[in-house]
Amino acid sequence: MVTVGVYGATGQVGTVMRTLVGERLPHARVRYFASSRSAGRLLDGVPVEDVAGADHSGVDVALFSMGAAASREYGQRVAAAGAIVVDNSSAWRMDPECPLVVPEVNAGELERIPKGIVANPNCTTVVCMPPLAVLHAEAGLRRVVGATYQAASGAGLAGTAELDEQVRAVGEKAAALAFDGTAVEYPAQRVFPGPLAFNVLPVAGSFEGDETTEELKFRNESRKILAIPDLAVSVTCVRVPVYTGHSLALNLTFERPLAPGRALDLLRSAAGVEVADLPTPLGAAGRDACIVGRVRADRSDPSGRSLAMFVSGDNLRKGAALNAVQIAEALIERGLVAA
Repeated sequence: MVTVGVYGATGQVGTVMRTLVGERLPHARVRYFASSRSAGRLLDGVPVEDVAGADHSGVDVALFSMGAAASREYGQRVAAAGAIVVDNSSAWRMDPECPLVVPEVNAGELERIPKGIVANPNCTTVVCMPPLAVLHAEAGLRRVVGATYQAASGAGLAGTAELDEQVRAVGEKAAALAFDGTAVEYPAQRVFPGPLAFNVLPVAGSFEGDETTEELKFRNESRKILAIPDLAVSVTCVRVPVYTGHSLALNLTFERPLAPGRALDLLRSAAGVEVADLPTPLGAAGRDACIVGRVRADRSDPSGRSLAMFVSGDNLRKGAALNAVQIAEALIERGLVAA
């Protein structure tokens, strides 16, 4: 029997991980870990262990969602105790000895895990990797230009709480915003750089130079997952007043011509992808698939090598918890974890 540990079991993503482990790995033994504040609580009848003082031996797959600092502190310790760690933070993604995996795209990378740690990509990156991978295999992806529309939950429970507070405080006065944006007083912002309710913010993440961490993650992770080290990427990451679901408007340029009809045929047959006339974050919420639509030729490129499309996906599910559980499933299927 495989033992799966969920680290950060009381958090936003950890809660979804617990549900998915129960659904997709029903015969696994589970152990839950969190900080000392939550130690001793019962979740699904399982006691929560203090990650700092616990004996981690016996855990086969450790699903981490505790933030980068905790992953750096405990990831290698848990791996040394015998587990394969699947880490949801940014701590290990660009480490050359840690595969960065979206199972529908590059599960073969799991054959070599030198540090015992597999990295889960950023939620925005995950959402568009299955569709981009199948199109790249057909026509050779060379350039990505896009804008993201990232939900408040991408900033954690504090992000959703701040949006909810603003919606409740401003909701009845929202009509005034259409005429005078200064007419409504928002609660003080703690998470986002400006008011998010009834607004959009052209900043997601923190700044590193003139780009944000979210924009850098998207570029670097896309290159690593798709194995295109020189992929040209320009993206603007935008926070939108949505609770769950990240979306991306993408313009893609390929080495070879790719007609929209052919692209749609490929997307309809791709693992983890669903084609829809109207992909939206609401439509993606609670769903496993990445939802793709608005696929069309970029008429600014007469060569026929460019397409435009829109992608939506559940950032808490496929963008984080589901992808991690799918990695665990792939490890078991490949015999890399004893079943």
